[in-house]
This record gives sequence, C-alpha cells and structure tokens, in this order.
Amino acid sequence: MSDFIRRLHYSDNLQALREHVKDESVDLVYLDPPFNSKRLYNVYLEAEAQVTAFNDTWSWNNDTEKELSLIADEGPPPLYELLAAFKTMEGEAGIAPYCVMMAARLLELRRVLKPTGSIYLHCDPTASHYLKTVMDAVFGRGNFRNDIVWKRTSAHSKAKKWGAVHDDVLFYTKSDEFTWNEVAFRHDEEYLKKKYSSADKDGRRFQAGDLTAAGVVTDGPSGKPWRGIDPSDKGCHWAIRRTFLNDPEIPENTQEALDYLDSIGRIYWPVKEGGLPRIKRYLDETPGLAPQDVIADIPPVNARAAERLGYPTQKPLALLERFVSASSNPGDLVLDPFCGCGTAVEAAEKLGRQWIGIDVTHLAIALVEKRLEDGFRHKGLSWVTVGTPKDIAAARDLAERDKFQFQFWACSLVRARPAGGVARKGADKGVDGLMLFNDEGPKAKRKKILVSVKGGANVSPSMIRDFRGTIEREGAALGLFITLADPTKAMLAEAAAAGLYMPPGNRSLPVPKIQILLVEDLLNGIGPKLPQDFAGGTITFKRNRPSIAPVDRNPLV
Repeated sequence: MSDFIRRLHYSDNLQALREHVKDESVDLVYLDPPFNSKRLYNVYLEAEAQVTAFNDTWSWNNDTEKELSLIADEGPPPLYELLAAFKTMEGEAGIAPYCVMMAARLLELRRVLKPTGSIYLHCDPTASHYLKTVMDAVFGRGNFRNDIVWKRTSAHSKAKKWGAVHDDVLFYTKSDEFTWNEVAFRHDEEYLKKKYSSADKDGRRFQAGDLTAAGVVTDGPSGKPWRGIDPSDKGCHWAIRRTFLNDPEIPENTQEALDYLDSIGRIYWPVKEGGLPRIKRYLDETPGLAPQDVIADIPPVNARAAERLGYPTQKPLALLERFVSASSNPGDLVLDPFCGCGTAVEAAEKLGRQWIGIDVTHLAIALVEKRLEDGFRHKGLSWVTVGTPKDIAAARDLAERDKFQFQFWACSLVRARPAGGVARKGADKGVDGLMLFNDEGPKAKRKKILVSVKGGANVSPSMIRDFRGTIEREGAALGLFITLADPTKAMLAEAAAAGLYMPPGNRSLPVPKIQILLVEDLLNGIGPKLPQDFAGGTITFKRNRPSIAPVDRNPLV
C-alpha cells in the first residue's frame, strides 16, 4: 500500500496545513492544543531527566495581528467580530491572542475536512467556553454534536471551589452527513456483577427484564391473563419485544408469544409468589454500552502505566481509540495537528487508519518516532517525516535557528532520549541525551550512555575532557559526542585516552568509551559502536528508513 499515508511533520501546524494538506482530504481531526494555562510544561523521561516540552503562554505579537487581519479579509465575518470582541474585553493578553491562534488553525482544519468529516477538540474548562464560540463561528452552531466530559483525574480538594477533575472534548462535524459508527463498549466489572448476577444451569449470565409495560389494556390479548397471572391487577399489560421472538409468525404481546418464550427458557419465574414473570436478557447477547458524553471509565495515564512516555499532556490510548472508532472507518485519514507524543497517531495506526501528525518541536516528533518503532516493530512499519534535516546543510540551518531543537534532533539520530538536567548538579554539564542498556542479565541494573551535542563551528579537546569528567561523575558506561564540525586530532586523542568499555562475559567486542560522531556520518547511516543489549541486538535505536519515497517539499495528500 505505497499510497497509504503515514506522515509526521516537524513544523508549525499552520504552515504544514497550508502547504501540505489539500482541501477535503481528511476524515477525522483530533487536536489537543495548549490550554492557555500560563504554565511551562516539562517532559520527565527518567527520574533525573527533564526537558521543557512547551511554554503554554500566549501574548499579542505581529503574527497575531497578521492572522487577525487575514481572518478579517478571508474568514467568516462573525468570527472576526467575535475575536475583536475578545480583544476589547481582554486586551492584548489572556484569552484573545490564544483564540486568534486557534481560530486561524480551525479555519484550516475545516478546509481540509471532508464533508463527512468530524473534529474533536480537547480542552479544559478554563478555555472551553471561549473555544466553543470560536468553533460555532467556524463550523456553524448547527454542526455542534457534543460537549464530551472526560474525567481525567480522581477527586481534588480545592479551597472555596468545586474540585476540577474533568476535561472537555468539543465534537463538531462539517455537515449533517457525517461518519458515525455505533460502537459499543464493554461494561465495567462492577456493573456486570450488579446487573447480571443470575445465571442459567449452563452458566449463561443474565439480568431479568420487564415483560410488561405500565398502563392497563382492556381490549386484545396484551391485557389478558396468562397462566393465572392477570397483568391488569398490577396496572400494566404484556409488552414483548419482537427481537426476542425468533419466529416471525408469532404475534407480539400475546399469550402465544409468552408460551414460546417459556418453551425456550427465556422466562424468569420469581421465587416470590404472585410476582410477575420476567424476560431473561443474556449478557452474551448484549451489545455493550453505547458511547456516552460523560467518559468516566477511562483513567488517565498514571505513573506506572506501560504506555506512559513522560509527556506532560499525554492522553490514554483507549480514549483516542474510542474517538477514532466512532468517527472514522478503516483506511480513513486521521489528522492530529498538535500531536505531542503521538497518542492519536498510535490509535489511528492500531485501528488501520491512515494518519498525519504535526508538531512544532522535534522533541515531540522524536518521541512519536520512538513510540511507533517500539509499538509496531513487528510490522516493519515505515513512515515519512517532513521538515527534519535530511542533509548537512539543513542540519546547520537548524543549529543556527534553534539550538535546542537541533539538540533534540541530533539525539534522535542515535535514538537517545533528550536529557536536559541529567547531571545532578547545576546545569546540564554538556549532557543532552541519555540511552540505557543492560548487558548483565534480566535483573541487573541498566547502564547509562550519555550524549553530548555540539552544533557550533568550534569544537576543542577541552570539551572532550569535560565530557569525560561528566561520564565518570555520573557513573555512565559510555559517551557519544555528536558534532557538526570535524574533530581535531587532539580531540580524537582525548577520546581514545578514555579507553574501552569491556562488556561482561565477552558477549561482544570492546567498544570505545567515548566516541566522536559526525552529524554527516549519522545522516549517511554510519552510527556508533555500542555493546549488545541483554535482550538481544544492539541498542543503536536505528533511524527509521522509509521504504516509500520521501514526499516532495510541497506535497498535497
């Protein structure tokens, strides 16, 4: 399936949408944008490893003014009037610039949605009411379907206010003709124990349902006695659903229907004398729970969850699977323009959908790539990443534009986790990435490989000496020094002086404790020399090489 779309974009999503996604090509959009929380969000990848994911603070600037002007010229007039009112009410701070940012992107998302498409916007109560008015102006109030409440945490105790325990998910469609699947979800065990507490001799669990409905019927068989039981005495009449009658010749709500149900064992006779007989509703015939607009059965990603990646706004995979299942079909295209650590991308892939993920930080893109590799390695999954450097000139350009994004990207070349703050004292001491391995058995403590990245034109032997000191102080086994500039002979000598790492039991050949790696070599597939992991294979975290041709600089799906 060479035309099956699996694509990541390292880019501002407004630019990526305008340049890379064509009109009416997307079936489902899920977005979990920043919430305008005025907070700095960090990613915790290890107990000692923490890096900044994003700063969720918005202010009015030239880009805001430019986007508002564009909305005034090309957007629906009510939208501009709404945003102008926010600016008047709030000034050039607070919610106004945030809503302008979101409005520009929502207009693009409406453009790329198919007429049958749906959009789920995940937000919290501090911004949901503002965003709903923006969504009404963009998609039309008549296309609002649900304000879905997700209970994201357990009870909180707050001074002089109700505990804040939920997020909102605003569900809109582009038109009245939209994809919708009647997806049923399994009842929780407590519900099943309570409602399906009875069982037949063969073990089939059931609950007893009504065979009658309120209201006396004097004419016709539904009001007549059956086996000495007169429903009129109870102020009701027989009410038997056609779904329980396998024989279409048997008329509903008759004594004949009751005889038939009793003959096949579907009548539950109460122990209490004088009680009305009831119908057995079997658990194995129950489709399950229909989707509800209050979701309380999917807990947040806790600290011990297997799917936890440490990303601050990570959502549970089960939550995204519910949205994807309900509002798309296999083969449909799912888009997440704020993909973060890639939960929507994984849900789409798991459920057989095509997908596009966009994020403005390489930290997020690297996390998504690692997540896809770990989760779908058995499938030999391949995808295309657009916007990351593919040659040395692009790498230098990224290093000049954004030092930290360059560091994140360079760490991803060897599949190292970003590790700002891995050194325990003070600044990062030149440590930008971390890798862990275990070559001594399943119960042994994992060992560290530290990564230092240099994007400048000048590198020196003192950098290697400092890095060697950090490796020794942190008790790491190895160190990888990634550089754009060619190392000097003195640097190579300093690295060689660190000696070799000797794997226990001679499971593999010794490897240099400090290795100097050129970015250009890494781009050409020349990676570090690393020991064998106990689980088998090296720990190179090799870059995913797409088996399909890279997309153009300006592709349209």
